Amino acid sequence: MRRIGILTAGGDTPALNATLYGAVTRANKHRVEMIGFIKGFSSLANPRVPHVHLNPLFSTIPELDPARGGTILGASRDYVDGEDTEAINGIADRLKRLQIDGLICVGGDGTLNGMQALSNSLPTVLAPKTIDNDLGLNTPVEPDEWVRHGPVGGADSRTVPAGATEIGGHWYTRSPSRARFDLDQMVNYVTPGYATAVFVAASGVQRIRTTAESHRRIAIVECMGRHSGYIAMGAMYGRPDLLLVPEYRLDIDTLVHRVREVYDLQKHAVIVCGEGATDEHGNELGAEYGSTDPAGNKILSGASEALRAILIQRLGDSYFVDRRRNESARAAIFTRKIGHTQRGGRPILFDRFYAAQLGGHAVDLLLEGQINAVAALQWNRDRGFHLGQVMANDLRDRWGLIHARQIHPSFFDPVGLRPSQVGIDYLTPIFTNALGADDMEALLGNLFDPASLRIAYHSINTDIHKRIRYLQD
Repeated sequence: MRRIGILTAGGDTPALNATLYGAVTRANKHRVEMIGFIKGFSSLANPRVPHVHLNPLFSTIPELDPARGGTILGASRDYVDGEDTEAINGIADRLKRLQIDGLICVGGDGTLNGMQALSNSLPTVLAPKTIDNDLGLNTPVEPDEWVRHGPVGGADSRTVPAGATEIGGHWYTRSPSRARFDLDQMVNYVTPGYATAVFVAASGVQRIRTTAESHRRIAIVECMGRHSGYIAMGAMYGRPDLLLVPEYRLDIDTLVHRVREVYDLQKHAVIVCGEGATDEHGNELGAEYGSTDPAGNKILSGASEALRAILIQRLGDSYFVDRRRNESARAAIFTRKIGHTQRGGRPILFDRFYAAQLGGHAVDLLLEGQINAVAALQWNRDRGFHLGQVMANDLRDRWGLIHARQIHPSFFDPVGLRPSQVGIDYLTPIFTNALGADDMEALLGNLFDPASLRIAYHSINTDIHKRIRYLQD
């Protein structure tokens, strides 16, 4: 294999450049050329295939800095439709003309689906990334636990079991798991980007605390993660009082009771919720029904606002007025979304190191002849973190669908609304040494550098644009 292509697809994460850096560094060692495709699958669909040579003369270009957030190649949510044979054949032809012998896709489940459509044309490997940490399996047999029912709107829709989820035009339910859960057996224990997102979320919770404390208020902090509560659970490092995750339906009575308990004791409360939090019927609190993102997922606009409305109604104005703590429930309860700051900025040490390791491992898998494989980050009690691999089809259910990994039921205490001991045991290996001394040095040296006031920001896009080349007709 003499020339490998690489792209970054889907949403951005802080660790993408580190993954690219690891892949290019490994390619240099093996004297393999690395071609980076601009804006993910969008580049492959473009007849001119905009691309960048990432290691001319087997030397990494200076713009590729593993400590830089985002991706110098750009990303998009465009994808490859496996049913569109004409488009796939066109991409395969363009890659052949560019003399690409193998392809690394850096992304999540949507990227993995696009990659599979190309795996019949050339060797492909996925290097995982997602801040949501939802690409992987709690147990190796998890895909077999999903059951597909009739199509949405079909004749048998009335018989769909309660709690069914609509995915790809069909109803799905999950059978009770009979597998014995063990942290050592998790597939792809953690994904690059997650640790930095938790660092940002936990820091935000800490800062919200003092405002709520000073003004006798109840703060609801919303984290990203869609249907998975990993970021929200990790944000418990910021020491909020209560945690709500999408995996457990909201018990309003329990929530109100715990809020009252905490507020009566300390005159304020901080609640963390995942953006995909659901009501007692399994409906997403923040979903905008009828609106979807490019991947077909319902747009989640505000679980925290829905929770605020519930607490305003259930607690009432008198609860705060009688205690002389606020003039109304509406004034006392406020929300904050941590939002896209979770996606951006400099990756912390854990993400930089393991993203680079996975990028290099993806190159090795291609050189070993792997096709449609996933470079995985594994963990067990004896070896700690180590590199592994899984075939992409091992992540799919029997109908070929990849389901977002959710936090295991044993990770959460639904009565105390906190992580369980097993959840704490899961998080501890990731974050014990997640920050490095250079993370603090970078903060001290860069944030308040006087030069920042005098010199305008220089975008890396400007430099990469000069390197872009195109497939000639």
